[in-house]
Amino acid sequence: MALPEPISVEEFFEAPERARAEISPDGTMIAYLAPWKNRLNVWVGSVDSIDDARCVTADENRGVAGYRWTDDPRWLLYTQDGDGDENWHLYRVDLDDPDAPVVDLTPFPGATVTRYDLPIGRPGTAILQINNRNIDEFDLLELDIATGEITMLAENPGQVNGWLYGSDDELFAHTQNSDGDMELSRWDAATATPSRIAVFDGKDYPLGIHPIELTPDGTGVWLGSNRGTDRTRLVRLDLRTGRETEVDSHPSFDIDARALVFSTLPSPLIRSRKTGELLGVRYLGQRQVIQPLDAHFAAVLAKLQTLSDGDVGAISSDENEQRWIVTFTHDRDPGVTYFYDHATGESRLLFRPYPHLDPEVMAPMTPVTITARDGLELPSYLTLPVGIEPSGLPMVLMVHGGPWSRDSWGFNAPAQLLANRGYAVLQVNFRGSSGFGKAHTRAAIGEFAGKMHDDLIDAVDWAVEQGYADRERVAIFGGSYGGYATLVGVTFTPDVFAAAIDYVGVSDLANFMRTVPSFARSQLTNNWHQFVGDPDVPEQEADMLARSPITRVDQITTPLMVFQGANDVRVVQAESDNLVEALRARQVEVEYVVFDDEGHMFANPENLIAMFRGAERFLGRHLGVGEHRGESSAARS
Repeated sequence: MALPEPISVEEFFEAPERARAEISPDGTMIAYLAPWKNRLNVWVGSVDSIDDARCVTADENRGVAGYRWTDDPRWLLYTQDGDGDENWHLYRVDLDDPDAPVVDLTPFPGATVTRYDLPIGRPGTAILQINNRNIDEFDLLELDIATGEITMLAENPGQVNGWLYGSDDELFAHTQNSDGDMELSRWDAATATPSRIAVFDGKDYPLGIHPIELTPDGTGVWLGSNRGTDRTRLVRLDLRTGRETEVDSHPSFDIDARALVFSTLPSPLIRSRKTGELLGVRYLGQRQVIQPLDAHFAAVLAKLQTLSDGDVGAISSDENEQRWIVTFTHDRDPGVTYFYDHATGESRLLFRPYPHLDPEVMAPMTPVTITARDGLELPSYLTLPVGIEPSGLPMVLMVHGGPWSRDSWGFNAPAQLLANRGYAVLQVNFRGSSGFGKAHTRAAIGEFAGKMHDDLIDAVDWAVEQGYADRERVAIFGGSYGGYATLVGVTFTPDVFAAAIDYVGVSDLANFMRTVPSFARSQLTNNWHQFVGDPDVPEQEADMLARSPITRVDQITTPLMVFQGANDVRVVQAESDNLVEALRARQVEVEYVVFDDEGHMFANPENLIAMFRGAERFLGRHLGVGEHRGESSAARS
């Protein structure tokens, strides 16, 4: 038995050949992302011959992350920020004039579009939520897509977290009161006053209510509710009475809320492009389940699910709901994309984003359940190398960010790279992770550097006891909260890990909260303040510092590598600078790499490649992985 031939870092982290396809409203055209000057840009072509597509954007700085067709086939919209600063602008592309320049529709320095909607009842317009008037307040604006003219619909007096724009120009606002509870209100724009409809216990929604979308007739709101239950189900809230009625639920799974954290992921609500009516709902356990709520869509879904053994990911249709494009989530065949015509039964493969990656040599991602020392079940994923006995392996514990997020089944490029090199990779949905019921999430209250970390250590012990991992060759690698968990690992349990990699991680919990963007600080009440504490309260700040790696740097003896984006607005560079400075003052070796053109989520392929080349060398050196693996990789680079 032997490992497959080494696959280069570039082959895992270079830009996909094509990705994120979507069909046009009339069903004749397809848009997708593909490289132009080594940056993802939007390409548009015929559904019947995508090889004839042309590039319609020209972003050579950072690349396009997402786009949308409008109801007018002339215009296409996309958002972009600057070097990872998360100041998102909305851009317009003229598909009728290839020589027309892309237009920045929101050319406001320092402002960011947090959401834009294309209401079915108002063709030619977009409804924006943007803070161009006051950096701390997001107003509701109407944009004329063709002319670029912007009209104020509602000015935020300061307490509104988000807006809903209904039929007949009705406005609704969701706010957070002084107790942290969330209120949904009808909004009178003329007087800037709310009329409360419903109140939700904010402690049950660390990141807010998701989804929250108006019904097409404007009389109700579809929202994810866990009122009176542990699991999040879909309800309809009547906007006249405030009464909730269940629309759909799953006996074991929460609604898939990953799009709340990762905006490029599909919404849990699958809606008709033409009418806005509800077609289906996504739920997520260790794999995804879609429950259809429409007979026609149920028939379509049954056909789509025969095209792949993966999970249905992004999905789009023409207005007649006959021609469909579907992208599949898969652990070994990422983003495979198909066209399907329900009227004729025709289906065909459109593209594989990474055709050079052979699914047969990729490592399966296997769901496993690990029991923590206090009996809590931790849904997890284990990726083992292909071709060798899974016994006594070097292992990397990969810790997700958030922490109100989760690991899920699908292709994970870092895990595949590591498995290709001979590592086992373990990903754990420790307490605090979302998507497994509110009790699982709330079990993390007061447990930063406590039971949340115990869960990770219990997972390492499980992998060793099962025979998969060599206890002396275990590393920890995480980003954002996962970076914090990595630093906790080498300060609170310095003897467990043989190496550690921190990617944009928090080192000082109090400083982290104080440097959150000002417009987001009011929203800390139900997450960071509830789970960790308020740094403005001296006793709580003292407890936070006791749980912060920056106060325990004298415990670090584990080899450490740190990656940071200079433009990170969530975990500012000082979080890494201060840690590294403290370590170097003690003459402790630490490898530190700052990327000047990245923020919190690295995007540029050359930076991802540099990061994982460095991580590969670092882990190989400290976990004793055969040098021939790294040399072979470098030789193919």
